Amino acid sequence: MARPDKAATVAELTTKLSGSAAAVLTEYRGLSVKDLKQLRRSLGDDATYAIAKNTLTQIAARQAGIEGLEEHLTGPTAIAFIDGDVATVAKGLRDFAKDHPALVLKAGYMDGRVLDAATVKKLADLESRDVLLSKLAGALKASLSQAVGLFAAPLSQAARLFAALVEASEPDPALAQGDPTTESSDSATDAAADPAAPAATEASPAESEPAASAADAADPTAAADAATETE
Repeated sequence: MARPDKAATVAELTTKLSGSAAAVLTEYRGLSVKDLKQLRRSLGDDATYAIAKNTLTQIAARQAGIEGLEEHLTGPTAIAFIDGDVATVAKGLRDFAKDHPALVLKAGYMDGRVLDAATVKKLADLESRDVLLSKLAGALKASLSQAVGLFAAPLSQAARLFAALVEASEPDPALAQGDPTTESSDSATDAAADPAAPAATEASPAESEPAASAADAADPTAAADAATETE
């Protein structure tokens, strides 16, 4: 490969290593061209799968500031540069390797760290981004519903308490306008409780005698009968 072409390849590898969410190094020895096409299709838009020379990859890794990748750059190397969901791509590589044992996962790189083959396989066991987002949305929805219930309960209680206070503070119309039945009952009660009231309607004995004498004087027959009884 001419030097300009090598420089362009190194620059491209450096850009991909620096800009990708992660990268997985594989050994593709024994895979046919058809197998490689099938692998690329299975990864979809989440990753690009490209064969790379080890020496150029080492230079690109140094330029990208990645240390520790050189020891894994042995044998035929092809790199999956992941731009989408890391767990989905790792799962796709693992499943493809089960059906095609010639594909070997050698190492990986993510978040500034070099990963060994065992760690890359563990990434395949993680749930995909869509599943995690779905679970997160469900958890947030449940939390919001619970929060709304917690806020709504005190507010409803406060509303009922306020309504009760307003009802208690309103004056009784019967007390404000006066109830005739109540007033009559009160008058009867007061009359029964006052001992002087019956005395005012009864005449004393001294007052009744002159009244009787006056009546006798007005009747001559009654006066004669009284004189005869006296003799």
